[in-house]
Amino acid sequence: MKIKLKHVYREVDRHGKERFYYRHEGRGSRSPLPHPESQEFPDALAVARTKCGAPAVKPAQPEKQKLGRKPKPAPKMGKPAPGTLHELCVRYFKSPDFMRLDERTRYVRRQIIEHCLQEPIAPGAKETFAEIPLDRLTPKAIRVLRDRKADFPEAGNNRVKAFRQLFKWGLEDEAEGLDRNHARDVAYFPSSGDGFHAWTVHEVAQFEKRHPIGTKARLALALLLYTGQRRSDVVLMGRQHVRDGWMRLTQFKGRKRKPVTLEIPILPELAEIIEASPTGDLTYLVTEYGRPFTSNGFGNWFRDRCNEAGLPQCSAHGLRKAAAARLAESGCTIHEIMSITGHMTIKEVERYTRGVRQRALAGAAADKVRNIRETHSPEPARLGKES
Repeated sequence: MKIKLKHVYREVDRHGKERFYYRHEGRGSRSPLPHPESQEFPDALAVARTKCGAPAVKPAQPEKQKLGRKPKPAPKMGKPAPGTLHELCVRYFKSPDFMRLDERTRYVRRQIIEHCLQEPIAPGAKETFAEIPLDRLTPKAIRVLRDRKADFPEAGNNRVKAFRQLFKWGLEDEAEGLDRNHARDVAYFPSSGDGFHAWTVHEVAQFEKRHPIGTKARLALALLLYTGQRRSDVVLMGRQHVRDGWMRLTQFKGRKRKPVTLEIPILPELAEIIEASPTGDLTYLVTEYGRPFTSNGFGNWFRDRCNEAGLPQCSAHGLRKAAAARLAESGCTIHEIMSITGHMTIKEVERYTRGVRQRALAGAAADKVRNIRETHSPEPARLGKES
């Protein structure tokens, strides 16, 4: 049985086990391959193509991405003194718990913590947070770090979050001088707004009018809207993930700690758009050089497509919220929505669908008021006198 990857075949042996291999007609024997969904598959495919003498794939130029201004790296620090916050951080950064995090998560968390360590404990003070002994550490110190980002609440909350994870690890590692998770005693700044703007029906229609079926932009919109996945998942989707009308994928976020594997039905609308659109070999969405997008690169590229449609307020992540809202409007339960989006907590889905639920409840309340009025309305007064 041939799957939809050029020169890649699938067969089932007599033991019922799936096997995949590459064979270029007229170019020698076939080469075994790992499962197309595995991380090793792209490299193995490239080796197999070279081994059989197939034409080399044209090297891709580096993808042009508008990654924006990178955060300024924290200054390098000297050797930490024993028993200090700096010494605890250095051990944490070398720990298996920290190394198991995604590369991006490690980078961001380390940047946050190292910048905090460089800050003085008070305005004009020479002592920095790096020099604080653990037995002198208090929740007040973490609160000071949080409050210095009061103008940027999410940045302040990220500081608290980073230190909560640091101290959690420190307690498990029995760090001397650390008697509790001090960051747990510091509340987050209240969340402002609902995050990314959720697309409306009219905004989706406006984008579709600007980018018709057959364009890469329309394919991107359909993958985001009809699967309800994050952009980091959409950029990895390919034909090898689809079988018998279902897409099977493991979400990129949290894949190393708490992997979430989903099976999502391919709606007819999405199947039609995929078949009518130009796609790559391993991923549906590819750059102008034929290479898969990175998550950031795709986000910036899709941002430009939204701008072209006159939708500067819209983004790729906003379509995930819109997908959840559509499911709610269709009458899906919270758990049915979670089975599509892959959310692990009800709280997050409720936040995504709050507006839909409010509208539905308001409509139900209005219906009840109308029913009461119709039931208890007084009998119309008779005209004229009774004979």
